[in-house]
Amino acid sequence: MWKDRRILDLLGIELPIIQAPMAGANLSDMVIAVSEAGGLGSLPCALLSLDKAREELTRIRKNTSKPINVNFFCHRAPVGDAGQDAAWKDRLKDYYLEFGLDPEMPTPPSTRAPFDEGYLSLVEEFRPDVVSFHFGLPQPGLLKRVKDTGAKVLSSATTVDEARWLEDGGSDAIIAQGFEAGGHRGIFLSDDISSQVGTMALVPQVVDAVKVPVIAAGGIADARGIVAAFALGASAVQIGTAYLFTPEATIASPHRQALKSAKDDQTALTNVFTGRPARGIVNRIMREVGPMSPIAPQFPLAGGALVPLRQKTEPLGSSDFMSLWSGQAARLARELPAGELTKALAQEALSKLR
Repeated sequence: MWKDRRILDLLGIELPIIQAPMAGANLSDMVIAVSEAGGLGSLPCALLSLDKAREELTRIRKNTSKPINVNFFCHRAPVGDAGQDAAWKDRLKDYYLEFGLDPEMPTPPSTRAPFDEGYLSLVEEFRPDVVSFHFGLPQPGLLKRVKDTGAKVLSSATTVDEARWLEDGGSDAIIAQGFEAGGHRGIFLSDDISSQVGTMALVPQVVDAVKVPVIAAGGIADARGIVAAFALGASAVQIGTAYLFTPEATIASPHRQALKSAKDDQTALTNVFTGRPARGIVNRIMREVGPMSPIAPQFPLAGGALVPLRQKTEPLGSSDFMSLWSGQAARLARELPAGELTKALAQEALSKLR
């Protein structure tokens, strides 16, 4: 039924729809639902301890035998900078005082662990069908051991140069992440977000530049976006924001409410939550401190100082200090269970392609 079967055959899936791995926003329930529906469910591990990741993978394997994707970050562990940390805390001081918090209190940790031997042991133990990476690829020795398990490797590119780098490094397919995408940018060969490329322009150029299949991501939330991606030469799509509307999403209530009212021009790239640029719905902290702050600590350390503010305000229903990750196409999403959404998107796209 699908004219381009390169991703279907490569990954062993039935539908060319990959559920984006969304750290903090999805766990095993979504992975199982999407994979059982014929797409590729993805488990994000960057925020999970080894024990928690093992627990989630065990549950997944008990509930589906379909292909799954396990996702990791490939950033370098940051080196702390006391001066930068102090400047960041000083910038947030008035918010601490506003909510009765001690500005001198210890900063909670903010961790997003890079792929290492520990995570590799999980890959070797559970042998997922697909392993995907963000911010490049791991060291060649680690990557070789991943591929030795039989896993297919995916990674995100935000430019043609990054796509070529990933292909040369051993990626079996490239996720072309357009500027419209929610969450963290996969950018890794540069730190200049001012020249990032939109999906419509990026996908065909990546398709022309590499021999491996290309997966389109960014601003795709309905069948029209899927059809457009195929017209641009993509072999599949990766969809994130639309899955945040499903009951399987593990987001907080204020985030869910913000998504329901988000407009096309209400997101921005920000580094205030983690130290790396990521697209989210604009809220108070983004407006007043960023969205891009030159004093935000290195990724992922910036988030630690915001933890007490979120803990104080979220129970009140406030989203002022929480990351509201979202792409630019949130208004195209609808509330359906993840499995139903996957099937509906595929069926509607096929109907339009015919």
